[in-house]
Amino acid sequence: MANINNIIERYVLPAALKIAGQKHILSVRDGIILNMPFMLIGSFFLIFAYLPFPSYANFMGELFGAAWRDKLLYPVKATYDIMAIISSFGIAYRLAEKYRGLDPLSTGAVSLVAFLLTIPQHTLFTPVVGAEAMMVKGVLPMNFIGSQGLFVAIIIALLSTEIYRFVHNRDLVITMPEGVPPAVAKSFLSLVPGFCVLAVVLALRLIVEATPFGDINTMIATLIGIPMHHIGGTLPGMIFSVILIGLLWTLGLHGDAIVLVFIQPIWLSNMSENLTAFQNNQPIPHIITQQFYDLWIAPGGTGALLGLVIFMLIRSRSAQMKQLGRIAAPGCLFNISEPMVFGIPLVMNPYFFLPFILTPVVLVIVTYSAMATGLVTPPVGIALPFTTPIFISGYLATGGHISGTVIQFVNLAISMAIYYPFFRLWDKQKYREEQQYISSQAEQASAEVNGKVSVS
Repeated sequence: MANINNIIERYVLPAALKIAGQKHILSVRDGIILNMPFMLIGSFFLIFAYLPFPSYANFMGELFGAAWRDKLLYPVKATYDIMAIISSFGIAYRLAEKYRGLDPLSTGAVSLVAFLLTIPQHTLFTPVVGAEAMMVKGVLPMNFIGSQGLFVAIIIALLSTEIYRFVHNRDLVITMPEGVPPAVAKSFLSLVPGFCVLAVVLALRLIVEATPFGDINTMIATLIGIPMHHIGGTLPGMIFSVILIGLLWTLGLHGDAIVLVFIQPIWLSNMSENLTAFQNNQPIPHIITQQFYDLWIAPGGTGALLGLVIFMLIRSRSAQMKQLGRIAAPGCLFNISEPMVFGIPLVMNPYFFLPFILTPVVLVIVTYSAMATGLVTPPVGIALPFTTPIFISGYLATGGHISGTVIQFVNLAISMAIYYPFFRLWDKQKYREEQQYISSQAEQASAEVNGKVSVS
């Protein structure tokens, strides 16, 4: 373990720190963190909406009516589903802070408007099942302002800020005379740069609309979806899928929402065939299904973060990491990873880039091999909520075989072994930062006391 730590500190850490100090990467990371408190709030409502106990669902239905879950998910939709909007403002704001002379508030507002300009303000609506779909205008499709639109939000935030800076630094601004309130003066300063930003984004939108894609979000989704459609439920395809999901998450994108929308139909079809075989006492035909990913590859959510949370709770020297572990633990117990992803954060964090992607890959290989050789029963097609806690889920998803729980123990141990050296480095850095802050505060307080004594 010491050798691994030395290798990481000697070779990985210098490159990681250089990458982490790049202003655009920092801005993306810090801007997306703006979502963190809302994701934490939404995750708690999500847990209560999908507690995997039939008696709980029956009780809530009797107490609040059949639509109780839909109403409990209102806060989830209000937090998770506007992630791209918040990020488009936050990223531009943080990047503007790193440039002298730019007003972060105006820059963030321009970025937000530019992002909304990329979204087609219409959607198809089917009034009743079987009826012809109608085009409704004057609306913002929720999928484009949520996680699926996050990639576009990042690009537009960075692009708009750089255009804004280019125009502003050439003094192509409207300067108000002295005596005008500062807020009004700053608004006029953003007039010309904002116009230039929107002109460029409009041109991009019109160019994309002239293509078969129709809009920027659809273009990105299609280009990602074409290869995913052919991957299917193979082992190489599964490895590629978890790598792509991890890469997207580290860039600040909701990897699951982007990737699974294309590959999930194949997994669900495999699940249905498994259930039919199970009910007819036939061999289980497929290993890779939706349950395979949810219950064995992602304990604690995407990236198999439960092991990392356990270390944060029992091994952290950093007060910040220990407190975050306490906050994130309930969500990770029910396989919700957003509090961890945006809380540490794992987004644009070079310390955890490797384990966040490597861990699911190793778990895919180990779990698939165990099931293919017959050591572990494959998932039999029983649909379980993704929030079903680890160990319980493995037993239920395999039709009552203890081997499903045993491999979850093994996977948790593997994830902890992979994350541990990286956790130690991150915790060590955070602890050092906290001690430096405490020391500086003590020195400042001592200087103030000494100054008062001298005056006396």
